[in-house]
Amino acid sequence: MILCVKLTSYYPRQRTKQNLALGQIGVNLKKMVLEIAGLQKTFGNGTLALRGVDLSVQSGDFVVVLGPSGSGKTTLLRSINGLVTADAGTIKFHNQALTPVNLSRLRRHTGMVFQDFNLVENLSVINNVLTGLLDTSNKFLSMLYLFSRKQKLEALDCLERVGLLDKAYVRVDQLSGGQKQRVGIARSIIKKPVLLLADEPVASLDPMISRSIMMLLRDIARENSITVICNLHQVELALRYSDRIIGLSGGRIVLDKATADVDQAFIRNIYRGHDRGLFFEHATDKM
Repeated sequence: MILCVKLTSYYPRQRTKQNLALGQIGVNLKKMVLEIAGLQKTFGNGTLALRGVDLSVQSGDFVVVLGPSGSGKTTLLRSINGLVTADAGTIKFHNQALTPVNLSRLRRHTGMVFQDFNLVENLSVINNVLTGLLDTSNKFLSMLYLFSRKQKLEALDCLERVGLLDKAYVRVDQLSGGQKQRVGIARSIIKKPVLLLADEPVASLDPMISRSIMMLLRDIARENSITVICNLHQVELALRYSDRIIGLSGGRIVLDKATADVDQAFIRNIYRGHDRGLFFEHATDKM
């Protein structure tokens, strides 16, 4: 296994002077976006997916979770987004506990990018992006894809940001894999999320396209102060694009470190017993 029409600005590509000034003050202004304590999940077949996971993530962090297949990475992200119900433990989003009562409200501030894209193939690109507003729009109208002019302009702006404005009215099934994932990213950012969860977003893409997708995620996150938690198998991409790397193995966090301090020994500890074919490509020259 190798682990390796001018639109008004909706997601501006340049930081404002105010954002730059805030950034210069330092990390003391960073707020805790996510706090997880004692998270446990066992599936009906007896699989112990999460075994007491504790994790805190600050505003603006780009965190990559590395780990072998079956380590619990997907279950962790799906628990954060409420797609999986944990057996024990707590998840706090902006100091508010995730419960069935407030789940839909908290989801309005969370975007998700899926490994298999999770798009409606026979719909147009723009309609797929607009589905990202289902949590915040009139349910009846959105079921009929009756969105406002403002919402449609927002969708077009998001498509422009991911480089697919010219594909807005093309059916999704006519796109390449990399283009589909860009649609997925546009859908995830249209509601201006505070937290973006990406579950192995480049697993089915070739290396060059994978790098472009990761660069896009990182740049959008930086420009808009979005916190990202991204599951990956590719070590080189984790080293190149993240601020912090979490090692998950056997449903437990085994290592947690700033990316700048990560070395080969750190990575090998994450994949202990699963490191056959593990190799390292020089990735210190972050783009």
